[in-house]
Formats: sequence, structure tokens, C-alpha cells
Amino acid sequence: MIGLDSQARIWLCTEPTDMRKSFRGLSALVRNQLKHNPLSGQYFVFINRRKTQMKMLYFTATGYCLWAKRLEQGQFRVPLSASGQKPLTLTDLQLLIDGIEVQKYRQFKRFQGV
Repeated sequence: MIGLDSQARIWLCTEPTDMRKSFRGLSALVRNQLKHNPLSGQYFVFINRRKTQMKMLYFTATGYCLWAKRLEQGQFRVPLSASGQKPLTLTDLQLLIDGIEVQKYRQFKRFQGV
């Protein structure tokens, strides 16, 4: 997995994206469609219409980074959102990349020490 900070803001674009786009095209999508600043250090995830390819764009101190994955079989399970974007946690992103869909989720309270 990519070395992401657990506090990183991750946004999934739920509308299909043309995977021919690279740094400039995806940063324009972030700015115009998602209404975010692509230079903010947040992570932006895009998936194609057939749901077989994924790209993630983010900006570091030295420039843009682009991560890509293409599935040989199967599809990414993309949750729908009316706004065209969905915030993800690091765990959600890892599950999406690994092709794991959680049907029922229950989190138990944990003790937090002082």
C-alpha cells in the first residue's frame, strides 16, 4: 500500500473518469468538478466507466504524484453519491483497492487511556 498518513483526506470521484487523463487533466477535474484545490495535499481517487482502472492524484512538496491500478478481472465497487464525490478513510481506500466489500459493519467501543 501507498504510505498514506492515517489523517489524510481522501476523496473518491463517484462519476466515471477518462483514464487517458494525466496530471493536468485530473487536477482540472479536481478543481472544476470536485471543487477542491489539487495543491492541498489531499488525495483524489478516480475510477473509469468500466470500473476496471483506478488513478489517485495527490500533491507533495516536490510536485504531483499519480498512482494507478488496472484490474485484470473483476471490478472496483464504487459507492454512489449524489454529489459526485465521497470522502473515504484510509481503511475504506484499502478495502476498495483490495476488492473487499463490507456488507455489515459494526464497531465496538474501545477503552481509551488517559
